[in-house]
Parts: sequence; C-alpha cells; structure tokens
Amino acid sequence: MNPVLAEILRLLDVEKIEENLYRGHNDPNSHHVFGGQVLAQAIASAYRTIEAGRMLHSLHAYFLRPGDWNLPVLYDVDRIRDGRSFTTRRVVAIQHGRAIFNLSSSWQVAEDGLEHAVPMPDVPGPDDLVSDRERYAQIAKKYPEVQRFAFRFDAIDCRQVEGLLLGEANPHPPYKHTWMRAAERLPDDPEVHLCLLAYMSDMDFMSTSLLPHGRRPGPGNGIQGASLDHALWFHRPFRADEWLLFAKESPSSSGARGFVRGAFFDRDGQLVASTMQECLIRPRN
Repeated sequence: MNPVLAEILRLLDVEKIEENLYRGHNDPNSHHVFGGQVLAQAIASAYRTIEAGRMLHSLHAYFLRPGDWNLPVLYDVDRIRDGRSFTTRRVVAIQHGRAIFNLSSSWQVAEDGLEHAVPMPDVPGPDDLVSDRERYAQIAKKYPEVQRFAFRFDAIDCRQVEGLLLGEANPHPPYKHTWMRAAERLPDDPEVHLCLLAYMSDMDFMSTSLLPHGRRPGPGNGIQGASLDHALWFHRPFRADEWLLFAKESPSSSGARGFVRGAFFDRDGQLVASTMQECLIRPRN
C-alpha cells in the first residue's frame, strides 16, 4: 500500500487507553489538524463501543477550537443510550484539557423499509478526467505550500468534473462535482470505509462557498476560513475504494459564514451518503 494512504489508515485506527477513552495522533505532513481526520477518529472511537450489527446512520458535529498538531487528541465517548433499535453516542475530542470538537451520533439495527432516492447528476465519469494529484503536482513546483493539503491526493484519488482547483480565483457558480476513491484496495472492515468516507467528506468542501466570489481560503488571500460544524447521513452500503461522486453545492453565504451541502453517489447512481457543513469565511483586509 502506498505510504500516504497507509499513514492515514494508521491515524484513523485510534488507540484505546481506558474504557470509553481513545487516543488519535496527527499527520506530521500537514502541520495542522485536518477536520476530516478529527471527524473520522471520533467515529472510530464511537464505533469501538457499538454492538455488532448496528450501523451509523447520522452524525452531527461542531468544531469548537483549532487543534494542536503537535499533540495527540483524546476522544471521550459517552454511551448515552443503547436501545432496542437505536444506539446514541456522544464523543468529545480534547487537547490541553479543553474540548476542541464534539460529535453526536446515532446507530441503528439494519431494517428493511420504504426506499426512494434522487438521481445522480448527469456528469462525465472519472475515467477520462485529470487527477487532482497531477494538477497539484504542477502547482507545487511554483507554490510548495500547497503540499500542506495536496499530499492527501496520493492517498485519495480525486478527479474534478469542472476542473476547479481549491480556491478558484475566477467567479464560478457555487457547485462542483468530484469523483473520489481510495488510491488502493482497502480491507473489508466496514469501520475503515465508514471513517475514510467521513475523512473525504471534508476535502475541498468549504471552498465551494467561495466559488461565486472568486476568493481563496487562507490569510494570505484575505479570507479567514474554518469549519464550524459538519453533519453526515449514511443511506446505503458503499466502499470507499470504489468510485464515489461527491456532488457539492453552496445555496447561501451570509454573516461571514458559508453553507455547503453534498451527496455521495456510487458508480451505479445510488445515493449512499449526504453531508452538510457551515464554515467561517470571514473577509480580512
């Protein structure tokens, strides 16, 4: 397995240090704490306390403080309820003795029921699209700082339909479509696929709200950007190492906040997961 993907999977495999208490480490390549990583590690921590046969169907999370990439993150799992059909878990991520993130999640026993879903957008498939890894490798020759996030494209094969790079400088309608999958075959463990999709759901998501404004995130570009909250709903089985279309749109931005929502479709056109996020996009002079 390529070393970048292997390292991400290692980070998502949280360490149990006490009953209901887990430890997650940070990626030394990024020099910051990636929100998708914290989200995935919190899911992994809750997963370790769930009875077999129950599946995560929804989660709601808030990013409370910036993380310190020099320190591990502790995840305190509160076993709020174990019902006959549903299980509820709350997870608080802690650094320096303070909460930096919290998550509420609900898990359900598998059931059959009524089904419907919106159709997948009619967009080109991934086979003839240029990978983000290739795009950003060229940009990194002139701007080495993009490696702060672009190294993830060694692990996650991302291919954009519209060809919009992170923080597109020219105004564009507030939507984009990206095909995504793990760069190599993953183990069959459902926890791995669940956590990796959560990790991918925070990749290039906030920037969708900046597309109509032709602005880039980052202090050097006049925008203070940060994830404020994140929600995910899981609808159907999926594999994170098979192509998933991440369809993203931003219906609104106001009050220095951007609102984005997205949907994951598998190659057969089935809606497998939905996500939403509100982010800070504060203009700075």
